[in-house]
Amino acid sequence: MNTLRNNVKLIGRLGQDPEIRNLENDNKVATFSLATGDSYTDKEGNKKDSTEWHNIVAWGNLASVCEKYLKKGKEIAIDGRIAYRHWEDKNGTKHITTEIVANEILMLGDKTPEK
Repeated sequence: MNTLRNNVKLIGRLGQDPEIRNLENDNKVATFSLATGDSYTDKEGNKKDSTEWHNIVAWGNLASVCEKYLKKGKEIAIDGRIAYRHWEDKNGTKHITTEIVANEILMLGDKTPEK
């Protein structure tokens, strides 16, 4: 019997420096956006580029690595899973957010210049 797995692999660039939150029990969470690109040819034969933005979440030791090494513009590869977070705002409006929960992050390309 085949087991279906929730697995996502992305290569892209950080849209911002990771936001780091320190939680109870010395646990950390890092959140940031990742831009991925694609190109296609439209009906008229013109090349078009598109960008998709992904919300990334990293926990624990991986969040600490993000805090130390990741900066806006850095190219990375992520292996993770899709997660849907349901929440309600202060006005009672229900929301759903799609996130990629990172299991592994690989830093690619040249070192990002210091700001």
